[in-house]
Amino acid sequence: MSDQTLKKTLGPLMLWGLGVGYVISGMYFGWNLGLEKGGTLGLAVATFFIIIMYLAFTFSYTELACAIPKAGGAFAYAMRGLGKDLGFLGGMAQNIEFIFAPPAIAFAIGAYLNIFMPAIPVIWIAIIAYVLFTALNIYGVKAAASFELIITIVAVIELLIFAGSALPSFEYENLTRNPLPNGWGGAFAAIPFAIWFFLAIEGVANVAEETINPQRNVLIGFGSAILTLVALCILTFTASVGVGGWEAIVYPEPGAEASDSPLPLALSVALGQGHLMYKAVTFIGLFGLVASFHGIILAAGRATFEFGRVGFAPKGLGQVHKRFQTPSNALIINMLIGIVALFTGKTGEIITIACFGALSLYIISMISLLALRRKEPELERPFKVPLYPIAPIIALVIASVALLAISIYNPMLALIYFGILLLSYIAFKIFNTVSV
Repeated sequence: MSDQTLKKTLGPLMLWGLGVGYVISGMYFGWNLGLEKGGTLGLAVATFFIIIMYLAFTFSYTELACAIPKAGGAFAYAMRGLGKDLGFLGGMAQNIEFIFAPPAIAFAIGAYLNIFMPAIPVIWIAIIAYVLFTALNIYGVKAAASFELIITIVAVIELLIFAGSALPSFEYENLTRNPLPNGWGGAFAAIPFAIWFFLAIEGVANVAEETINPQRNVLIGFGSAILTLVALCILTFTASVGVGGWEAIVYPEPGAEASDSPLPLALSVALGQGHLMYKAVTFIGLFGLVASFHGIILAAGRATFEFGRVGFAPKGLGQVHKRFQTPSNALIINMLIGIVALFTGKTGEIITIACFGALSLYIISMISLLALRRKEPELERPFKVPLYPIAPIIALVIASVALLAISIYNPMLALIYFGILLLSYIAFKIFNTVSV
């Protein structure tokens, strides 16, 4: 078998597990940092528009994934629809999203386990997690996806248990207390953290090449995953803020730094830290972090693999392991970059850089969809997005506004992100000789 061919083993249930698993850590941490920026109303408004964007985007992206089931995802679609240069930029945006999201989650895993193992520094726990889950992904996609499915189901159940524990203490007045502390500008500043609720859902498309009957199963897995996540987002947001107001799930105590643990903070208000349910939810919360960390590592490996396979990165990245038929070289390189990122940034900053990559990917993907409908009307499309062209245009407009907003509110991070894109593009133009 070719050393550039991935093995087909995934069905719709596995794809649902991957889709939800990629994202579910966003329910457990990170999103509450948007409350510090926008308050309850600001983050709620930002999340409302981001949900619309993701619903429109997901079903538009499903059309692309079913028509062009390649491991490169957005990169493969942009290459075909927009050409080599924009294909490269779309692929780089995807790589930045998928490579920078895991370090943010690794920080949270390290901080969580440090509570139980204070003698081991957070950074070393995060590094150990990187090595373990990269090794699992190298071992095999079916084993990796099976593990992902199990921990994703546990993480979903845990969110339902959390909501059931918190909602009896829900009071509507808590949602209306100091709802817009920084004015409407805070809603724009909260956008990256609204995106964090759903970031990386598109990673399902990157395993389309390893999916049995992708034209059918990608639609089922992708569609059910986004609907599950929207329901969990609304439930988690409402239950968390409703027990004590937004400040209670951002600041552990007055004057403290913002916390990465909104759900335990909410339950400490509702039940107290000595309650059995508080301890159980806090413990099981690790599963949500692991699900996303592991899942995004899987998707990132496929994105980097495709870059190497077509020659836009060193060819070695486009090789699969001779025994396991997984993109081992790409997985290892991504791990090393992620470990470097652990030493260089804070959770909120890494989340924001990942969001820059995601929004760029969404914009280029929707333009690719529109271009392919015009350029290749005869292309077999087993699934066509409903309400075309309205759905992709809605996703395109919201993503463009969101990218502009987070650039304005994070100018230094925008400079870093666009600087990475520019330097990589210059290197691509100088050194790449592949004709596509």
